Amino acid sequence: MLSIHSIHHVSLCVTDLERAKAFYKEVLGLEELERPPFDFAGAWFAVGSGGQQLHLIVHPGETIRKSGIDTRDGHLALRVKSYKEALAWLESCGIEYDARPHPRAGFPQIFILDPDRNIIELNSDICDID
Repeated sequence: MLSIHSIHHVSLCVTDLERAKAFYKEVLGLEELERPPFDFAGAWFAVGSGGQQLHLIVHPGETIRKSGIDTRDGHLALRVKSYKEALAWLESCGIEYDARPHPRAGFPQIFILDPDRNIIELNSDICDID
């Protein structure tokens, strides 16, 4: 049997690397990491302080998503410190979202799309909105 220690990284496909890097740096506040000199374009980001990473890979194909946010579709989930602050930040950035402060999951969730329509869930330990 395998003994899994942790998630090392998640990879997402993007079509415009500079646009995607701007989103992940400026909207999500992730720190870009040095990346090996692969023969294809991409970028790596640190996620939190536990060594997990997000890898962006440039892929010229189309996304599978044609419509808005579908929370049942595959997605990347990131834990935020404050639900309230995350909502305020997304609003200040003009990012559309699907907020679920009291979902059945037992923790508050916010769903957004990146520029390539990858679904990202932001969630928190508690719902700190009024």
